[in-house]
Amino acid sequence: MDHTAHQHEHRHHAGHQQHGRGHGHGPASWSMAAKATLHCLTGCAIGEILGMVIGTWLMWGNAQTMALAIGLAFLFGYSFTLFAVRRAGLDLKSAVKVALAADTVSIAVMELVDNTIIALTPGAMDAHLTDGLFWYALLGGFAVAFVLTTPVNKWMIGRGKGHAVVHAYH
Repeated sequence: MDHTAHQHEHRHHAGHQQHGRGHGHGPASWSMAAKATLHCLTGCAIGEILGMVIGTWLMWGNAQTMALAIGLAFLFGYSFTLFAVRRAGLDLKSAVKVALAADTVSIAVMELVDNTIIALTPGAMDAHLTDGLFWYALLGGFAVAFVLTTPVNKWMIGRGKGHAVVHAYH
């Protein structure tokens, strides 16, 4: 490579480094963090509600139902990101890595908060699908989880982690 081509390559590489810094490093907006959290919450809510419905319908105990709900929350949460980055052209192995990197902390915080609220709400663990208490505790848990997870996502996006990883594929 001649000297001129080497200088161009160096400038191109430096430009990529700068471009990468602009996506997710530095302060993240609250709007971006809220959107990332809402994206995560949507997958978690679908999975968790489905798990609660299935576990209740099968008349499983609280522990088995909650384990299924949490497992499905992670599955659906990851799936939303997985489908988005696959649609952007990523191969399956790379898409799985991006989904894991983008969503693990967010889903874990959301599930910890939400399930703690359900467990601590008197009578919620024994409520049936037709009881208002069941839905009040579940939806209230989601609301509190959203409020507490948004700052976590803001912090992570600002450091190029979490949902910042996904933004490279939009």
